Amino acid sequence: MNRCLDCDTDFSRLLGGEGGDVHPLSKGRDKADVDSTPRSPSEAQLARRASAVEEGEGNNFLTDEFVDLLPHRDPIEYRRDGIQIGVLERLRHGGYAPEARLYLIKQPVRNCRRELFTFLQDAIEHDLRCLLVIHGRGKALDSHANVVRSYVAKWLVQFEQVQAYASATPAHGGIGATYVMLRKSERARARNRERQQKRRG
Repeated sequence: MNRCLDCDTDFSRLLGGEGGDVHPLSKGRDKADVDSTPRSPSEAQLARRASAVEEGEGNNFLTDEFVDLLPHRDPIEYRRDGIQIGVLERLRHGGYAPEARLYLIKQPVRNCRRELFTFLQDAIEHDLRCLLVIHGRGKALDSHANVVRSYVAKWLVQFEQVQAYASATPAHGGIGATYVMLRKSERARARNRERQQKRRG
């Protein structure tokens, strides 16, 4: 079954919501309480949203066309060519602590597209590696949560910086959330080389 972002307008209005919120995890924390409690957006987030509206989201390359709906009971995963299977295995088992998380539960699909794009751009800019996207778990193939999850899976692949993704462990929301592994930036690689050189004296 296919769903179109443009065809989801009435259903999205019924669910309501203005957009997901990004919340960094505290250092050393590898478990997140997954819930849909509304969080107040920061001034920076509000400014980014206003800017996106003014610019008409002209730089958002994530597709807003049809998506093939994923089986709502099955976990999802993806590994880009050249990425070792061990990275995906570790990601799948929660071996990387999420450094930031995005709540998309009950948000209209169009809002999810905008929020995910901004979230990934911010994470890339700040050299984050592991993220958690919480989209909810649908009870039917065409449920809103599964529509969002299907779009998220399609959108993540469109970011070349995304190396892999996998459904989260139960501690982080299970099928209702997805781990995302980003490629290490050149800045981060340079910092690692500097640290290694200092250690060698």
